Amino acid sequence: MYVCSCFGVTEQQVKQHAADGARTPRQIASACKAGTDCGGCVRRIQALLGRGECPRRELLERRADPLTPSADLPDAVESPVVAFPEAFPEAA
Repeated sequence: MYVCSCFGVTEQQVKQHAADGARTPRQIASACKAGTDCGGCVRRIQALLGRGECPRRELLERRADPLTPSADLPDAVESPVVAFPEAFPEAA
Protein backbone atom coordinates (compact mmCIF):
# COMPACT_ATOMS: atom_id res chain seq x y z
CA MET A 1 0.00 0.00 0.00
CA TYR A 2 1.27 3.47 -0.85
CA VAL A 3 2.01 5.85 2.00
CA CYS A 4 3.25 8.70 -0.19
CA SER A 5 1.57 8.97 -3.56
CA CYS A 6 3.70 11.99 -4.54
CA PHE A 7 6.86 9.87 -4.64
CA GLY A 8 5.40 6.35 -4.80
CA VAL A 9 6.72 5.31 -1.40
CA THR A 10 5.10 2.21 0.06
CA GLU A 11 4.40 1.25 3.65
CA GLN A 12 6.98 -1.53 3.33
CA GLN A 13 9.65 0.98 2.25
CA VAL A 14 8.91 3.22 5.25
CA LYS A 15 9.12 0.19 7.55
CA GLN A 16 12.44 -0.80 5.97
CA HIS A 17 13.88 2.70 6.49
CA ALA A 18 12.70 2.54 10.10
CA ALA A 19 14.40 -0.84 10.51
CA ASP A 20 17.55 0.72 9.04
CA GLY A 21 17.51 3.39 11.75
CA ALA A 22 15.14 6.19 10.70
CA ARG A 23 13.24 7.32 13.80
CA THR A 24 11.48 10.51 12.69
CA PRO A 25 9.46 11.65 9.67
CA ARG A 26 12.40 13.90 8.72
CA GLN A 27 14.75 10.92 8.66
CA ILE A 28 12.26 9.02 6.51
CA ALA A 29 12.08 12.06 4.20
CA SER A 30 15.85 12.13 3.92
CA ALA A 31 15.87 8.48 2.97
CA CYS A 32 13.08 8.45 0.37
CA LYS A 33 11.50 11.95 0.02
CA ALA A 34 8.18 10.80 1.53
CA GLY A 35 6.48 13.72 3.25
CA THR A 36 8.42 16.45 1.45
CA ASP A 37 5.89 17.45 -1.22
CA CYS A 38 2.25 17.84 -0.16
CA GLY A 39 2.77 16.58 3.42
CA GLY A 40 -0.40 14.49 3.37
CA CYS A 41 1.47 11.33 4.33
CA VAL A 42 3.35 12.67 7.37
CA ARG A 43 0.75 11.52 9.89
CA ARG A 44 0.73 8.05 8.37
CA ILE A 45 4.53 7.98 8.57
CA GLN A 46 4.33 9.04 12.23
CA ALA A 47 1.88 6.21 12.90
CA LEU A 48 4.15 3.69 11.19
CA LEU A 49 7.02 4.90 13.36
CA GLY A 50 4.86 4.36 16.44
CA ARG A 51 4.72 8.03 17.31
CA GLY A 52 0.95 8.44 17.14
CA GLU A 53 -0.58 11.25 15.20
CA CYS A 54 0.59 14.24 17.20
CA PRO A 55 2.22 13.48 20.55
CA ARG A 56 3.21 17.07 21.26
CA ARG A 57 -0.33 18.36 20.79
CA GLU A 58 -1.70 15.66 23.12
CA LEU A 59 0.83 16.63 25.80
CA LEU A 60 0.04 20.33 25.42
CA GLU A 61 -3.69 19.67 25.70
CA ARG A 62 -3.20 17.72 28.93
CA ARG A 63 -1.06 20.50 30.38
CA ALA A 64 -3.60 23.14 29.32
CA ASP A 65 -6.43 21.47 31.27
CA PRO A 66 -5.51 21.60 34.97
CA LEU A 67 -8.47 19.39 35.89
CA THR A 68 -7.26 16.48 33.79
CA PRO A 69 -5.08 14.18 35.90
CA SER A 70 -2.14 12.65 34.14
CA ALA A 71 0.36 10.20 35.57
CA ASP A 72 3.16 11.33 33.26
CA LEU A 73 3.02 14.98 34.31
CA PRO A 74 4.82 16.14 37.47
CA ASP A 75 2.74 17.20 40.44
CA ALA A 76 2.26 20.93 40.77
CA VAL A 77 3.72 22.78 43.70
CA GLU A 78 0.93 23.21 46.23
CA SER A 79 1.83 26.76 47.15
CA PRO A 80 4.58 29.27 46.39
CA VAL A 81 5.00 29.55 50.17
CA VAL A 82 6.44 26.04 50.24
CA ALA A 83 9.06 26.96 47.66
CA PHE A 84 9.96 30.44 48.97
CA PRO A 85 8.63 31.04 52.51
CA GLU A 86 10.73 34.17 52.93
CA ALA A 87 8.90 35.78 50.02
CA PHE A 88 5.54 35.45 51.82
CA PRO A 89 6.13 36.14 55.53
CA GLU A 90 2.42 36.79 56.18
CA ALA A 91 1.53 33.26 55.08
CA ALA A 92 3.98 31.55 57.41
